[in-house]
Amino acid sequence: MLKYFRFAKGRVEQLPEMHAEHLTEHPEAVHWIDLEDPTVKEATVLEDPFHFHPLAIEDCLSDVHHPKVDDYESYIFVIVHGIRFEGVTGQFITRELDIFLGSNFLVTHHRGPIRAVDLVVDQCGKNLVASMPKGVDFLLHQILDVMFDDYFPNLDGIEDKIQLVQVEVFENPTRETLDRIFRLKNDVMRLRRICAPQREIVNRLARGEFRVITPKAAVYFRDIYDNLYRIVDASFAYQDMVQGTLDAYLSSINNRLNETMKRLTVIGAMLAPLTVITGIYGMNFDHLPELHWRYGYFGVLAAMGLVSGALVWWFRKKRWI
Repeated sequence: MLKYFRFAKGRVEQLPEMHAEHLTEHPEAVHWIDLEDPTVKEATVLEDPFHFHPLAIEDCLSDVHHPKVDDYESYIFVIVHGIRFEGVTGQFITRELDIFLGSNFLVTHHRGPIRAVDLVVDQCGKNLVASMPKGVDFLLHQILDVMFDDYFPNLDGIEDKIQLVQVEVFENPTRETLDRIFRLKNDVMRLRRICAPQREIVNRLARGEFRVITPKAAVYFRDIYDNLYRIVDASFAYQDMVQGTLDAYLSSINNRLNETMKRLTVIGAMLAPLTVITGIYGMNFDHLPELHWRYGYFGVLAAMGLVSGALVWWFRKKRWI
């Protein structure tokens, strides 16, 4: 789906199609083309009329999976990721957003809906967006600002999931608990892999390193950088929490194993003297003492009971049980 918005003559208008003459019809106009799951025909706007670099188009149409920014002098190509944490299913989902930013145009490409883009699209459709008249760099700031603000409720969802797993570890750790810990660990690693590079990308945008970012807009990107700094710090904290939860799980399992081994050892120690007694009286010798004693059977049982009782008393005195 292709959505084309143009700011000209003091208002934002949405056009049904995008043609090359639209770029020159109003020289002072600002253009935004959003491509969500575009068809092959719609994706051709990347080649004509914009004539983007083939490598940038290739990265745009394929999943790169890592944030990046490339400077092509007259425009920049940026890849960032939005996140969503499904609290019900526990799935951690990332959504790639490809961006071409020029002096008077912004082209965004993504597979599937992205809340930040949908919000700005809705505002443009109602002619309510305040950033587009200021320039496409301000429009990009608005999209990224909403995208990274959406990180925080999703981070809260990850933290809640970690805390639930921690409670489970201390109350009743199971094999499923370990699986959940490893899934959380993988999610936190993915979060770090996308947030740390994105922080550096926004830092470059805030420094005014690129000609298509005006100094006035660069100041606003610093606020996004501050948010990303907090997000990266949170990802490190979550990594420590997950690692601590894993260590607590392993410690709990080891303690349970030690308790089990201690009980089995006590049982084995109690059975050992009984085995010796029954082994002695089970030998086939004609002149075995007490062999023909009338109460020998009951005497041996009593001796076995006394030995067992003495062992239990000794183990309790040593606090082994």
